This record gives sequence, structure tokens and C-alpha cells, in this order.
Amino acid sequence: MKHPVDVHVGMRARQRRWMVGMTQQQLGEKVGIKFQQIQKYETGMNRISASRLWDIAAALDVPISYFFEGLDGAEDLAANAESNARPKGDLFADKEALELVRSYYSIPEAQRRRLFDLARVLSDAA
Repeated sequence: MKHPVDVHVGMRARQRRWMVGMTQQQLGEKVGIKFQQIQKYETGMNRISASRLWDIAAALDVPISYFFEGLDGAEDLAANAESNARPKGDLFADKEALELVRSYYSIPEAQRRRLFDLARVLSDAA
């Protein structure tokens, strides 16, 4: 049975991998494992060891703590695991939101800043 923490850590790894535009194959090559193992990590089917998490964090250019962000409490984890729901407030579990953020960061910085200012003005107007 999948442990909710393993599912969360795997989900965060998948989100980050997707955000940087890396395939499972590419991540597997960077950390020295097959892409099938990356798949199992990302679904929470297999638990990521501390040393492997260290390697994955380095390959994805994030601190280890990144993978644990958003973990609230044992009660929330258990409820999410039982209902197969995404954690409350987990915007990045939505593929469209991930795609939007990824596209946003691919825009040159000066234009991105102007787009951000426009979005802020539009949200204030709504």
C-alpha cells in the first residue's frame, strides 16, 4: 500500500521534472536509474531512499525540503490517501496550471514582468 508521504514526495518530483522540461528518461539518466523506476517513484509505488532523493534534488536543482513542501499533517495525508484526492490547495496537481507556469517562465524576463503586472491589474479589476 502506498504511504501518503511517498505519494506526496513523488508528486513533487514529477511536478518539478515537468516544470524544468525533463523527461523521465532524462532524469533517470542523470541519477543513474531506468525511467521505469522514476515512474514508480512519481506514483509513490516505490519509496525514494534518502540518497536517491539527494540525487534527484541535485538533478532537478531544488533543495531536499522542496519535496516535503505542502505536507500539512497526518490527518490530512490519511484523508487524501483514502479519497485519492489531491492535497488541499495543491494548484500544481492541475496539469493546466503546471503548463501555464512552465510557459510563463519560458518568456524573457522583461516581458514576463510586464505580463505579471497585467495579470495583477486584471485580477484586481475582477
